[in-house]
Amino acid sequence: MSLFRNASFTRLFLANFASQLGTVVGNMAFAFYLLDRFGSQPFYATIAELMYALPTLAVFLFVGVIADRLDRKRIAANSDWIRAGLTVLLLLSVHSNWLIAAFAILFLRSAVARFFAPAESCLLQGIMEPDQYVQAAGLNQTLMGLFMLFGMGLGAAAYQYLGIEAAIIIDGVSFLISGTLVALCRFPQEVRLPNGRTQLKDINFSLIFTDFREGLRYIKEHKLLKAMISGFVVLGFVNGGFAVLPIFTMKYKLSPDHYQTYASLLTICLGIGFLIGSALAATLVKQFGKMNILISGLLLVGVLTMVLGTLSHIWLFLTLVALIGCALAPVNVVIGGWIPEIVLPTQMGRVTAWMDPLMMMAHSAALGLIAIAFPAWLSVNMLYYALGVCLLGAGCYFGLVLPSLNKKQTTAVES
Repeated sequence: MSLFRNASFTRLFLANFASQLGTVVGNMAFAFYLLDRFGSQPFYATIAELMYALPTLAVFLFVGVIADRLDRKRIAANSDWIRAGLTVLLLLSVHSNWLIAAFAILFLRSAVARFFAPAESCLLQGIMEPDQYVQAAGLNQTLMGLFMLFGMGLGAAAYQYLGIEAAIIIDGVSFLISGTLVALCRFPQEVRLPNGRTQLKDINFSLIFTDFREGLRYIKEHKLLKAMISGFVVLGFVNGGFAVLPIFTMKYKLSPDHYQTYASLLTICLGIGFLIGSALAATLVKQFGKMNILISGLLLVGVLTMVLGTLSHIWLFLTLVALIGCALAPVNVVIGGWIPEIVLPTQMGRVTAWMDPLMMMAHSAALGLIAIAFPAWLSVNMLYYALGVCLLGAGCYFGLVLPSLNKKQTTAVES
């Protein structure tokens, strides 16, 4: 594959792999730890997910200006190393059974992580050709599929056989490896600093607000981008629901006595679907176009998600989850490949500064509603129905607005 002939891309890909591997193992083990220690209080697991999501809303003003003004390579590497240090504090908190401190450290660690993704995506955009964006997005989806396939199983195995502390250590080591790989990458100066060199002391509130407003202006002027971001808000709400549903489904509906095993099987089935869908994504996009794949995929996943809420047979449920993974992977490939095509490299950080908080705001809203309403007012089935309706709504919205906007965008590019 031509992408892997690029040494910097290979190192970034491996850094992403290492970081995600440790994070998945650590987060899954921590979720099992909370459910074991506080099984009658499922809101603790939801609060942990909120600690991963809410920091986006705390740092969104700074993320874009930092990614566009400072050295993107240093941002990515330092983010990993700072998270490794915070993981040591998390280990001490868990060892001391200090849950409040553990939640606070999870919040801080997630806040630091928010600076990594924009810097990494900007670096990747700078070292790839436009026709490689979909290919790279497909690789990222394959990676996601692998972690869905093995992530919860690895987290459950690490928790069951090694313990929560060993799982957290694995998480911390992964950040050290990722940061080292990023530091070894070589990028052109214009990729690391597309807007020229800016000193950290020169970044003040006025500059932050100006850049943030510039990002909003850029989004408003590009209607296709604005439409896609609007739909992503709905997808953020859906992602928030699915963040806790796999474990909740098995713990409180299908397999209360063996929920760890079947929750792992659920993510394995979803991962298999993602791998199959990722393998087919490039061909499907080439055959039917990005827009058609995005719209039809969302509608199909919405219908299948609602069907999930009606099922009580565990193996039929798992089979349908695999089909959802097949349909969802090409949608994510389209999203991951389309955004870099329509956003200038000099504006990528500013746009990301708006995209991430909007999606995470919806993500956090979903988790907050679940923490309050489940299981007192909402059942597992009702959660699936609600998420299915959201996906259908996003598909219909894209179906109404994207055809004309995509035609205008194509015409503008050609002219």
